[in-house]
Amino acid sequence: MPIQQSLISPTANPELEKALRERVDRHAAIAGGLGELEPLAVRLGLIQNSLTPRFRDPVLAIFAADHGLAVDGIGSQWGRSTREQALLALQNRLPVSVFARMQGLQLMLIDCGIAEPLAPHAKLLARKIAHGTRNSRVSSAMSLEQAHAGVRVGMEIADKLPGNVLACAGMGQGSAESAALVLARLMDCPLRDFVVSGPDMRQDDLTHLLNVLQAAQARHRDVSDPMEVLAAFGGFEIAVMVGAMLVAASKRCLIIVDGITACSALKIAAKIAPPVTDYAVFCRSHVHRGLDEALALFHASALLELGMDSADGTGAALAWPMIRSAAALLTDLHEVAEPEARGPRTPSQEISL
Repeated sequence: MPIQQSLISPTANPELEKALRERVDRHAAIAGGLGELEPLAVRLGLIQNSLTPRFRDPVLAIFAADHGLAVDGIGSQWGRSTREQALLALQNRLPVSVFARMQGLQLMLIDCGIAEPLAPHAKLLARKIAHGTRNSRVSSAMSLEQAHAGVRVGMEIADKLPGNVLACAGMGQGSAESAALVLARLMDCPLRDFVVSGPDMRQDDLTHLLNVLQAAQARHRDVSDPMEVLAAFGGFEIAVMVGAMLVAASKRCLIIVDGITACSALKIAAKIAPPVTDYAVFCRSHVHRGLDEALALFHASALLELGMDSADGTGAALAWPMIRSAAALLTDLHEVAEPEARGPRTPSQEISL
């Protein structure tokens, strides 16, 4: 199912934007301003090309895969394997699973390339490209054919979704590091900016991480085409997410981007079809400094800053009520008639005591 840039329409519509802003401003004049909800409401109207944006069947998709870089001792989150982390999500033992259920989001875990097998589950979508990528320090993480296959899988998944909201998050040992390599190469930025977690990061951990990742950079120093960069450094979850984002945008769906892995997928998708970013809003589930740098590439900030240190997707689940509230400013808040102007009372209107 090929996709062309022309299938993704930019959301720019000056006439509609003016009407949306006027609608929001009228509410603010009567009931007071609502800060960041107001521009968000306008964006949602532009995404759906409607004065009354409405959502249906929202999906929170966690794209999971293993990475060959993990053999170099990087990327283990809370000491658990990707399979173990995926099982916790499927068993409602992670906050993201509980919050998604509470907020009416359909949680979907997509096995794009977990190294170990997973038993069938109602929330599991098995779309394995391979049992994990190769180590990008010693070879390309995947073949170019596998990268294209992953994108096609994502396109098929998004094409079959009945709703108009897709929240995207990544999961997997080495996923964030793979995303950092992709972003550093595509944007010609220092790799260090994307991997430093914060001021408390141990220097020996940072040194080891940079040694491994810079060796991968050096091996693929001549790669620059987006799909070739994806094949050299990326994970299968990034490839599948790219395809899903492209088709979601072509259907004028809202794309909720949570985490550096999702940011790297969006950047590749934007290299293929720039208008895809018009459909994205951003969330965060942790305070990792590298995510600050990734968001800055899109001149964006997260909808909520809660100081969490949780799995990607948690921020999207918590931001969903905020997004719905912004849309409600346009769809559910009834217009209030302006009060009639009153002149001075006549003697007959005075109340006798």
